[in-house]
Amino acid sequence: MHKVHVKKDDKVRVTSGKSRGAEGRVLKVLPGSGRAIVEGVNMMKKHTRPNPQRQIQGGILDKEAPLRLDNLMVICPECNQPTRVGRKRLEDGTGVRFCKKCNATLS
Repeated sequence: MHKVHVKKDDKVRVTSGKSRGAEGRVLKVLPGSGRAIVEGVNMMKKHTRPNPQRQIQGGILDKEAPLRLDNLMVICPECNQPTRVGRKRLEDGTGVRFCKKCNATLS
């Protein structure tokens, strides 16, 4: 298992690769393989066969492919900057993530 700094529905920016600079929302995190699927980023072509029982028409579909987690930076909702994520414990014992640039807590 990899240490995951992104969660589902986080807004992230891609830092390297062919989709460098692209921003999107995290749809799914795959911690076992250290990857995440980001909406509208790293698109690939998927060839599908028609299946009338499931109402699948078939053809060539565009689909998001997983990206490595170390190529993603979380965008802070407070300062709108890509930032590193820190972790800290509050007084009541709950752990939260925070922005290293502006110290705002991330959801």
